[in-house]
Parts: sequence; structure tokens; C-alpha cells
Amino acid sequence: MDSRYLLFGLNEVEGIGWKSIDKIRRAGMLTDLAFTCGAGDWERVGISGKMSQRLEAVYTSEWIHRRHILMKESGVEMVTLLDDEYPGLLKETPQPPWVLYYRGSLALASRPAIAMVGTRVPTAYGRKIGETLSEQLSGAGLTVVSGLARGIDSVCHEAALRGCGSTIAVVATGLDKVYPSENRELEHQIAQDGLVISEYPIGTKSHPGLFPQRNRIIAGLALGTVVVEADSRSGSLITADAALEAGRDVFAVPGPVTSPKSRGANDLIKQGAKLVTGAHDIVEEYISYLPVKSVEQREKELFNLENGDKSAEKKLTSEESHLYHILHQGPFTLDELLGRTRWDFGHLHSVLLSLIIKKAVTQLPGAIYKVI
Repeated sequence: MDSRYLLFGLNEVEGIGWKSIDKIRRAGMLTDLAFTCGAGDWERVGISGKMSQRLEAVYTSEWIHRRHILMKESGVEMVTLLDDEYPGLLKETPQPPWVLYYRGSLALASRPAIAMVGTRVPTAYGRKIGETLSEQLSGAGLTVVSGLARGIDSVCHEAALRGCGSTIAVVATGLDKVYPSENRELEHQIAQDGLVISEYPIGTKSHPGLFPQRNRIIAGLALGTVVVEADSRSGSLITADAALEAGRDVFAVPGPVTSPKSRGANDLIKQGAKLVTGAHDIVEEYISYLPVKSVEQREKELFNLENGDKSAEKKLTSEESHLYHILHQGPFTLDELLGRTRWDFGHLHSVLLSLIIKKAVTQLPGAIYKVI
């Protein structure tokens, strides 16, 4: 049997870990001789007693064939670390998955990509920033990678599907499961127009311990990771750590100092992550990875990303438009705007930040705001 199928079979064994498979590979046991091994043979290469007994019981050519048929019947394909098609960036990470199960276009996993992660319960500010950045980055040709979770992940996937870069969803279940269940339609759309991948076999259910492992794949597929909005204990920070471990860039979007949802991102900036106020802050780092264009075209695109599309003013929400028209009579201090809008501080600050991101409004020293 081909070594890649033997590797696939090992990955299908319930409870086996990355290091156990590595020990088997290093021992030269990715051959048909593995089918003749008893529990004692597996133990001699460093496999635990319980796992050795499981391998003796289930690891046969017939069992591997059945697992492969089950995978194919589920509409899932697979690529192994032994294959040329395996994503190159991911292969360079400390513990690349032995097998990737996928639906969609695997070619996306080898294109220039940026990971975008954040809280599952974002503020209006976080949602707007995630949507804007993701759509612009995808439009510039970067594939957006995220984890199909509630909140920022979902926002970024949906926006990225509107650009030429498309999106990759890395999930922490088997591809016959969808978590969270409300993202079933989004997962289907990504499988159609992007790529959905997992390192877990068909039948694997959601479990809290699988998500941190999943995060290393999100970071590993990308040139850099952007933390859009995250509190100080967010799982998004695990993805940022994985990016650093893999030698990748880390970016963070600043948020209100009064918002707990922005503490994690603000702390990353203090620690040296690149501050992001617009898509240009990211695109300028990866211009050489993007499709070949003339110098003039690249300069024009960067200028548009940095200065904002003037048509964006036509895309303001009703609240943004209300505040924007008030500021046309300004400039005004924050206290003056609180009096004129009669909004609470948090809501006013969120709308102001959204207008700043859209390059419609700027902040002057002394917490004074005016229209650009």
C-alpha cells in the first residue's frame, strides 16, 4: 500500500497524536510491514501500551480502505504531508498536520494569505472593522484564513467571499460536522467558492481541546495574522502566538481603551505587533507576493486603500450619516458630540471609530473631531 495511504490510516486511528505518528514514521514503519506488527512491536518504537493495542486491533489494509471510502462518500478529499500539493507555508511550521481533509479548491491554500481572527462576541466596531479589512484584503488578492467561529471569524469569511482572494475556513471537527451549527450555510458557501479544511477525520465532534490545535493551522497557512478585536483571554491570542512560533507577522487593530473586547489587541500592539488602521498597513508588507502588476497599478491600489474609496461615504449607516452631518458643522469635542447626539459614550465612540476607519472623519489633539 502507498505510504500516503498508510499515513492516512494512522491519522484515522482514534486518539493517536502527532508525536506518535512521527515516531512510527521515523522508525520506517510506513510500509506494508506495519500490518504484521503486534502491540509489542508498536511499543518498541515508543507508542503507549493502550495505543499499541488499538493499532494491533484496527490497523489493517481493509480498515484503511473502509475509512477511505467513508471519507469519499462524505464528499471529502485529502492531502498528506508526503504530497507535493500540500501547502508549502504550512509544511514549514513546527507540527504540520499529517493529513488535511478538505472540500473546495486546495490551490487556495498555496496562495498568499492573511489570517484574521477575533472575539466570538464582537462589538459593532469590531464587526465593521473586520468586514471592511477582510473585503479590502481579499479584493487586493490575499486569501483570508479564519476558523468559521461565531463573531469576527464569520464576518471576515463572509466579506472575503466578495473579493478575488476568497477565503479558507479551518475547522476543529470532521468535515461531516459543522460547528457552530448556525454556520452551516456559510460553510457550504465556502466549500463552493473557497476552501474548508480540517486535520480531523470524518466523525470527529467538536471538543474544546481541538480548537487551540486548529489555531496553529490558521496561522500556518498565512503570511501573517491580524487580531481584529479580542479580550485578554481570547483564543485569538493563541493564534497570534502560533504565528510568532512559525516566524510569521502579527498585526492588531487598536480599539477603545474602555472596551474589554480590545484589551488583547491593544496589548499585542504594546508587545510589538504592527498597528493596523487600514488594509494598506497589511498589503504594503506583501506587495511582492501579489499578482504581478505595474508599479503604477500597485501605487494606485495602495493609495486607494490608504486614503479610502470616496464612494465609501455613500455607504455610511444611518447613525454614521447622522454623526457625519453633525460634524460638517464642526469640529466638535467629544463632550459637545455627546450633547448633540444624546448617545452614551460607548456608542458614540464606536460610531466615531467606524467613521475614522472609513476615512470620513479624523481626530485632532484634545479629543476634537472633524470631517476630512
